[in-house]
Amino acid sequence: MSPRRRSYDQYCSAARALDVVGDRWTLLIVRELLAGPRRYTDLHADLPGVSTDVLASRLKDMERDGLATRRRLPPPAAAYVYELTARGRELLPVLQALGGWGAGEMDERRPTDALRAHWFALPLLSALEGEGVVEVRLEEGDFHDGVFHLYAGATDGPAYGEGPAPREPDARLTLDAGTCAAVGRGETSLPDAVRAGRIEVTGEGVLAKALREAAA
Repeated sequence: MSPRRRSYDQYCSAARALDVVGDRWTLLIVRELLAGPRRYTDLHADLPGVSTDVLASRLKDMERDGLATRRRLPPPAAAYVYELTARGRELLPVLQALGGWGAGEMDERRPTDALRAHWFALPLLSALEGEGVVEVRLEEGDFHDGVFHLYAGATDGPAYGEGPAPREPDARLTLDAGTCAAVGRGETSLPDAVRAGRIEVTGEGVLAKALREAAA
């Protein structure tokens, strides 16, 4: 039997939610799993600062609480991956709201701050209107891989993914991390950034055309 988790012991929905996701690292693990199934080693690589023991413990807690599941990939991969349940995916708007609230803290990047390109996925998803696949390329020299893709308007499945889009995207955006942060802080909208030349939009899909029209 799994040990009883720590609880605030309050009959309050906010307290009950924090009983489940309030531990350090849990919501950041959710952020990573919103990209779809991830191997333990990939999660550890994209959560700099977390110990292997804490990551393993949090994943077990998330399985116990119905937020995530673990399954074995078929051969030739034969590896285990973790993925969100439907209840876990319901945390997407929670993370987007939390990111919006915390955007005001995104001033200058500190020398100790780790950075991954796909960490800008959720703010950009919040700023996009419409449905479709959007490929994003960040023009920054310190990214291991500055390309990721978004599933705008998706109600199930992954919210985003690392690397190029798996199919021809509805739009391609090229921008820098500073512009991403500015969009997340609400200092500029996507159309305004396109109009100002801070975002290059290519593609002939509905989303690309809508962005160019809005910026005209």
